[in-house]
Amino acid sequence: MFLKFVLIFTIFFNIFFSLNADEKESIIEKLSGINNFTFSFEQITSDKVETGNCILAFNNKLKCNYNDKLQKEIIVNNKTLVVLQKRYGKIYFYPISKSPFLNILSKNKLINLIQKSKLQINDRIELVYLDKNKKKITVFFEKEEYELIGWLLEDQLQNEILFSLKIMKINSEISDKSFKIPRIN
Repeated sequence: MFLKFVLIFTIFFNIFFSLNADEKESIIEKLSGINNFTFSFEQITSDKVETGNCILAFNNKLKCNYNDKLQKEIIVNNKTLVVLQKRYGKIYFYPISKSPFLNILSKNKLINLIQKSKLQINDRIELVYLDKNKKKITVFFEKEEYELIGWLLEDQLQNEILFSLKIMKINSEISDKSFKIPRIN
């Protein structure tokens, strides 16, 4: 009886870890063919909901336009994050070299995160990872097509940010000018 239990447990254990590896490999394969994508988003930070559209270009480039009265725009180019409030002509610069967010903007870091993360499958695939600064990052993927659908992380002010996205286009022609950091006048 004990040998039967051990055999069944071993088979189940091997199947479970094989499925997890297959999910991760499918996500990595999907990401490997992506250089950039445009998407719509909903961002929830401390009960504040914001929406808009973004362009993400691997590696380390992001531009988001928010649907708000400030006409907020965010640009990330390598390790610099700029927040523009076009309505008031204000520009804020932030270093993000220690932000867990860089793990999502770099394809190689994102693939490494996927490989080293703990996988959970619910109504979506959730990959949970602790970075070198002990910051938790959870990245969400759709179960059928393995598309990125969002992430959950903590910013430098310890605010939890839930970022949900819907990819609209993959591998479009995108000019590097889109990610140009504005100068201070």
